This record gives sequence, C-alpha cells and structure tokens, in this order.
Amino acid sequence: MRDLRALPKAHLHVHLESTVRWDTLAEIGAANGVTVPPGRAFTGFADFFDQNDLVRACLRRPADFHRIAVEFCEDEAAGGVRYAEVSFTAAGHGDRLGDPTMPLRAVLDGLAEGRDRFGVECRVLIDHSRRRSVDRAWRSLDLAERFDGVVAIGLAGDEAYPGDPFVEVFAAARDRGVHVVHHAGEACGPASIRQAIGAGRTERVGHGITILDDPDLVAEVRERRLALEVCPSSNVALGFASSLAEHPLPRLRDAGLLVTINTDIPSLIGTPLAVEYSRVRDAFGYDDAVMAELARNGVEASFAPEEVRRRVLAGIDAWLG
Repeated sequence: MRDLRALPKAHLHVHLESTVRWDTLAEIGAANGVTVPPGRAFTGFADFFDQNDLVRACLRRPADFHRIAVEFCEDEAAGGVRYAEVSFTAAGHGDRLGDPTMPLRAVLDGLAEGRDRFGVECRVLIDHSRRRSVDRAWRSLDLAERFDGVVAIGLAGDEAYPGDPFVEVFAAARDRGVHVVHHAGEACGPASIRQAIGAGRTERVGHGITILDDPDLVAEVRERRLALEVCPSSNVALGFASSLAEHPLPRLRDAGLLVTINTDIPSLIGTPLAVEYSRVRDAFGYDDAVMAELARNGVEASFAPEEVRRRVLAGIDAWLG
C-alpha cells in the first residue's frame, strides 16, 4: 500500500479554531492572561463546546490569528494537503473583539505566508452559527465580498435551529458570486439536507451522513453531483456514529454519492487528514485506487482555481501510477 501522507489531497471541511496546536494555545493563552491546562482529553460533545470556548478566549491579538493560520498550513502540508478551504467564524471573532475585520485580515495574512513557506493553497469559508443573528450573517457576507481569499460562506452549528431565516442572505451570496456551503444532515435528519440544498442554496453538504434515510433525497443529491463532506472520526467522537466500523461512509459510496474525506476538528481528536485517510482505509479495507478516488472527489468538489485543480489531480495520478 502506498503512503497516504504522500497522496495529494484537498481538505474541504475543517474548522480553523479546531486545528490549533495545544502547545501554541498554551503560549497564546499565557500571553493573553488565559490559563490553558497542561493536557487534554476529549470526552465527547460537551467537551467539544468547552474546548472551543477556551480557544476563543485565547485568541485576541492579530498575531494570534496569524500564527494559527501559518501553523495550519504547515500541518496540512506535512500530511499531503495541497489545497484547503478552512472554515473560520470571522464575524463572530470580530464582534467579540470589537474589530470587525482584524481576525479575518490576520488569518488571510497567515495563510498567505503559509502558502509561500509550505506550498499549500488555502481559501477561507466564513461560517455562521445557526444560533446567531441574521444581521451577523449579513456581516459575514460583507466580509466575504470585501476580502480576496474568502471563497464561501455557510451555516454551521446546531441543526435544531432552522436555516430558513437566512435564505435571503445566501440567495444574495450566490447572486454576488460567493459560494455557499452549509452543515446539514449530521445531528438532524434528511430534512436539514433538503432545506440546505433547496432554499439554502448550498453547493456542497457539510457532513450529510443521515441522507440514506431518504431514498428520494439520495437520488436527487446523486443526480445533482452535490458532494458530501464526510468527517468519519469526528462523527464518532461527537456521538453521531457508534464506531468507525459502523459509519455509513461505505453505504454512501455504494449509493453513488460523491463522498469526500475530511477531519472537521482535527486537533481536538488527534486526526490530521492523512490519519483520517489511514483510518478509513483500515476500517473499510479500501485499496489505493479507492483512496485516490476519494482524494480526486475532494479536488473536484472544491472551489479551487482551475490551475490548482489540474496540478493536484495530476499529483494524485502520479501517486497512484
């Protein structure tokens, strides 16, 4: 079997705030007067929120956001990622810190440095919590339009909060040439996916693992070639799948759906993308040809510039050949 770290990959579903190295968080926290425990043990969904709160409390200065963006690129490059669309709650950080643009500007500067140093092309997807206001969603769209390097916006967070209040925001985004990608079909059933691909105007489905409960929806998503951003280890860690062996990923592929492999929250659960690929290969007995197919799916579902897509796809072919 070929080395999966060397397989060129696109990473489409990963939250920047959940990629921060623990040592980095401790150093940033100390500089900002926030105590970070010396170790951590991820214990499930409640702990997910606690650790996210800790990360937000630590990130305050432009240098903090810049650093985590550079280190994200370094870590992605080490695992064979050549293109990434990293989610970042830009408007939320801007509101929290009283500077609407500083966090995003600092992250984009860090990603540019990371590209130059490590060869990873990155774009930002500004996510918006379903629990937050429509006004903040409009501010996210404003940021997406103002800053080069932002490729999309979309809903994240608790799917119990409906997407319908935001439909005008995402219709405007599509009209203005900003891509739209929503989380759906993870904690809730197919209805959340239907809303996302309908009124929500999403171009991919973040997670989408409950889609198999609705055969008509499977047929529609398959026909439209809407990619699923599947995050197996995260789904297990957060309790949305009982184990990796029982994860629906193989059934999603068998249904003819366009499946991509992603990490979601890699630093919290210890699964950078190359490790996620390895876990998928081991759990389902996939050969190198299938792993290359999954990598191609990620590139083809991305919003990468055409030149980048061609380069990464050629690298996948070379890895397999």
